[in-house]
Amino acid sequence: AYGLPQGFSSSEDDCVFPNVSIETEFGNEVKTRSRIPIMTGALGSTFIAAKYWESFAIGAALVGFPIVVGENVVGVDRESEFKNGKVVKSPELDRRIGTYLRYFDGYGAIIVQMNVEDTRNGVAEFVIDKYGDKVIIELKWGQGAKDIGGEIQVTDIEYARFLKKRGYVVDPDPDKPGVEEAMRSGALRSIARHSRLGYTSLSTWEQVRDAFMKEVERLRKLGFKRITLKTGAYGMEALAMAIKFASDAGLDLLTIDGAGGGTGMSPWNMMETWGVPSIYLHSKAYEYATILEEKYRRSNENKKVVDMAFAGGFAREDHIFKALALGSPYVKIVCMGRALMIPGFLGANIEGVLRPERREQVKGNWDKLPPTVLQFGSTPEEIFECYYEVERKVGKEEMKNIPLGAIALYTLCDKLAAGLQQLMAGARKFSLSAISREDLFSANRETAEVTGIPFITEAEDDIAREILNS
Repeated sequence: AYGLPQGFSSSEDDCVFPNVSIETEFGNEVKTRSRIPIMTGALGSTFIAAKYWESFAIGAALVGFPIVVGENVVGVDRESEFKNGKVVKSPELDRRIGTYLRYFDGYGAIIVQMNVEDTRNGVAEFVIDKYGDKVIIELKWGQGAKDIGGEIQVTDIEYARFLKKRGYVVDPDPDKPGVEEAMRSGALRSIARHSRLGYTSLSTWEQVRDAFMKEVERLRKLGFKRITLKTGAYGMEALAMAIKFASDAGLDLLTIDGAGGGTGMSPWNMMETWGVPSIYLHSKAYEYATILEEKYRRSNENKKVVDMAFAGGFAREDHIFKALALGSPYVKIVCMGRALMIPGFLGANIEGVLRPERREQVKGNWDKLPPTVLQFGSTPEEIFECYYEVERKVGKEEMKNIPLGAIALYTLCDKLAAGLQQLMAGARKFSLSAISREDLFSANRETAEVTGIPFITEAEDDIAREILNS
């Protein structure tokens, strides 16, 4: 048994899966702790993120893992107010942050992401002035779902015009002749709001590095003690830049999001096929991290390779284990998108049926419970295994403020945690730091070639031969 938590021995009585520690932490100088090695993907300006935020944020805070407020939240908020081009009031961003912090108990974090428009709008200044070091700021390079930046669809032409005035790329242009008529006739069902690409005015990686370092320094001078970077399913040059620059800058986390990821708002073909698939991207991330670590060692630089999160289509506990192992020792946490959103939707739909007076508030879509739910029960206490665990955590009186979507998310995390503990116990690894690439084997030759993880019958073959020849 390896990595036994303090107070446990290697006896068979102690080496049982409930004793496996799945707590993790990431960060450079300031450590961010998490009870379970997962975090959400960026939940930003999409209407889905806004509608179900209470379920996502409260659930994440109660479990104790980080949640990311994605890009453009300030810019799309009709109630945001600006002075000299900088935001001075943002009720929606305040709601996002406040909801999480209400239940935050020291585990997890609220991360606010910035893209080109957010930087122009002064989101960093607004956040640091109002929340200080309670919030982590994240620079956004890209995502696994798409290579063109954030996007939402709007069905109100006046809202599209509002977004155009806010400085966004709006397609088609709502002021273009014929667009309004097409909306009225139903020929045009929605208008897309897009974000801008970053770093297009720079032509070399050295220029990108200098601009990036300058931005990190600006954020530090504002007062941010924790800064992270999110990059997407781009090519190897961008991957190397992300790892090198984030490490040189002493960032706290680098999230690398491969194709096949995303929260589901992107065009499906773009999300699935326009970028580097996760397994290829993450394998190269490990390879590049080892090269950089060796470079630091040879040159006696007092630097460390940035802590990483892998993202890109992960949903189950075995996915979490494999991502942690494939990227070991650099990967500290696994980023998940749709998998963590689904229980929020499910809980909201159940609550809309059981508490009709809250249907509009929680955005429930069901008129009655389907047989797939009724087989477990007809009350929240019957349906959600972790109902009473959440109640013990917040108290009976506070339970009336906890949406069922948050309880559903908490219950999913209980399942993921138990499954991960069982996988780790099976590998004789009783803490996350003990997980290594040796805990994996490749199920086919191509995977072995891509990942550097030995093929099934070649894994531990040298040890087997040593035993036979002993």
